[in-house]
Amino acid sequence: MRIGLFATCLGDTLFPEAVKSTAVLLARLGHDVVFPPEQTCCGQMHVNTGYQREPVPLVRNFAGQFADPSIDAVVMPSGSCAGSVRHQHEIVAERYGDAALRAGVATVKAKTYELSEFLVDVLGVTEVGAYFPYRVTYHPTCHSLRMLRVGEKPLKLLRAVDSIDLVELPEADSCCGFGGTFAVKNAETSTAMLQDKMRTIATTEADVCTAGDSSCLMHIGGGLSRIKSGTRTLHLAQILSSTRTSPYVLTEAVR
Repeated sequence: MRIGLFATCLGDTLFPEAVKSTAVLLARLGHDVVFPPEQTCCGQMHVNTGYQREPVPLVRNFAGQFADPSIDAVVMPSGSCAGSVRHQHEIVAERYGDAALRAGVATVKAKTYELSEFLVDVLGVTEVGAYFPYRVTYHPTCHSLRMLRVGEKPLKLLRAVDSIDLVELPEADSCCGFGGTFAVKNAETSTAMLQDKMRTIATTEADVCTAGDSSCLMHIGGGLSRIKSGTRTLHLAQILSSTRTSPYVLTEAVR
């Protein structure tokens, strides 16, 4: 398949390794990965904050970059951005767009996937040749869990990883407290939610807490680093791209 890779804002600016790992993994599975160079923000932040007209240029650009019929699927290492493209873009286009935008959005929506659902639902694979000899717990992010309903797909992929010690996260479906601008506008509530999440992560004694969204990992990782937890955060794509011949080496955490 010819796959269009969407980097996401956080991936582009703060977590490029998650994007690179997605490309490496998909290429290893035999697919042609392309990166439309003019891609920008998907506009999720604007819509979530209540500004639905403002992201029209972003939605139009996204459709223009990825509606190319030579691109069989659009894949991104983010449940929240995939949810935005599949659900919010249609709302924006219907309310403030024209016929061309609505057509482009519909085309892209039909072939857009978060990484784990693309692997499991489209490619039909759970064993991707990954090797990761560490203790890992998984946090299901809100958009992937509630908007995309990826369910057990990330866990199916993690269970198939060679040498992994996968431990269940208590109260896994509780929000970490990030929520984009929610964490800024409601800092005290966000911090309290984060503390609850860090408490449950601590009970797992995991080396790594993984998830499918860099935004949540940024929030959780920041909290864990401040309390000098022994647990690191790492995107799901980075675990799945790690192999015996090219392993991800986890540096010693500060405790």
